[in-house]
Amino acid sequence: MANNGLSKTEKKVAFSLASVFGLRMMGLFMIMPVFALYGQHLEGFSPLWVGIAIGAYGLTQAILQIPMGILSDKFGRKPIILAGLLIFALGSLVAANAETIYGVVAGRALQGMGAIAAAVLALAADLTRDEQRTKVMAIIGMCIGFSFALSLLVGPIVAQHLGLSGLFFMTAGLALLGMVIVQALVPNPISQAPKGDTVAAPEKLKRMLMDPQLFRLDAGIFILHLVLTAVFVALPLDLVDAGLAKEEHWMLYFPAFMGAFFLMVPLIIIGVKRNNTKGMFQVALLIMMAALGSMAMFADNLIMLSIAVVLFFTGFNYLEASLPSLIAKFCPVGDKGSAMGVYSTSQFLGAFCGGLLGGGAYELLGASGVFAVALGLMVIWFLLTFGMKNPVLLKSYTLEANVTDKQSAVSMATELSALTGVSEAIVVLEEKVAYLKVDDHFDLREARAVLRSVD
Repeated sequence: MANNGLSKTEKKVAFSLASVFGLRMMGLFMIMPVFALYGQHLEGFSPLWVGIAIGAYGLTQAILQIPMGILSDKFGRKPIILAGLLIFALGSLVAANAETIYGVVAGRALQGMGAIAAAVLALAADLTRDEQRTKVMAIIGMCIGFSFALSLLVGPIVAQHLGLSGLFFMTAGLALLGMVIVQALVPNPISQAPKGDTVAAPEKLKRMLMDPQLFRLDAGIFILHLVLTAVFVALPLDLVDAGLAKEEHWMLYFPAFMGAFFLMVPLIIIGVKRNNTKGMFQVALLIMMAALGSMAMFADNLIMLSIAVVLFFTGFNYLEASLPSLIAKFCPVGDKGSAMGVYSTSQFLGAFCGGLLGGGAYELLGASGVFAVALGLMVIWFLLTFGMKNPVLLKSYTLEANVTDKQSAVSMATELSALTGVSEAIVVLEEKVAYLKVDDHFDLREARAVLRSVD
């Protein structure tokens, strides 16, 4: 009987890589709630440059995310991850020692050049069985969410006691700790998972962008992180104006985020039970729209702003958790790596554009203007969802395929497609694997019989 749980090695992989990812993301997130408040001593400070500094890492992340994943295929996952963490640490030191806001922007851009997300996820795939891979990715995803929540607590406290430079020195330390974990705790992979599951293929990127369902999700993550970054350019300043001292912001952010986490659970449960992911997706968008509208209308009312923050994080948590799984469900079989590459690039590009838009809108229109512009973008996303489909509940399998030429690959794919429960099948000769999407009627033994019979 198959073991349905994670092995000891897979648990070690899941939690060690989740820790690495979480430490790095925490280093990026901690600046968001504090920079506009604690960076005012920097030469050249302005709301526009605050936005550029917060979002700068997103530009270099967007540019290098896919290339770094490809390099990890050539030079190995761990060397690329270690190099990325070292670059991130160096960027943190540049920002920590900066006396001008332009120096901080340079440091943030250098931080973003340590784009390790694709390499980390590819390493996780290399070290886990196909049937357990989703669980490992879910653990990593949860750790990223927790690191965001923790950054809202730790960032303001560290900035209060150590200042902005101390916060950047801490992010450098977290990156170095991540390097120690990679070296000491993460096993060395013996083989690589199939490329279609892990690393983006440049020749497939255009096809990912042209797929209408994937395009809606890529546009969505772009807008979501644009709005998140723009809001955190304006919200800290707005809260101070409303009467909440900057030293007390963590008392709002952290409880609001954790409360929002529990408020989003009913959305997940209802979506799964009624198989209505699209409907709950739209509800989450409406919740975020209500939050942004409240922020714009009640900019000087601390109670209304606090309620709006809880609503904002409720919608954000649901959407942030849902989008990656929807990408995996809608992407063509065997193209998960390319689909996630476009998705990650869209995410980080959104963060960069959000910094620009948030800073520019704040200078021209004030905090209420930032929230109103963000609301307008969420309305556009909401309209895009009307063409969205509810995903069919399918499982994915990646199986070894001993094919020697194109004809045998085509023959195997044809036979696999004809099996009961197989929705989609593709055999990749170069990778010697068969990618399947199947429903509950699928019998794995039949598929393996086909793989043995076709030579």
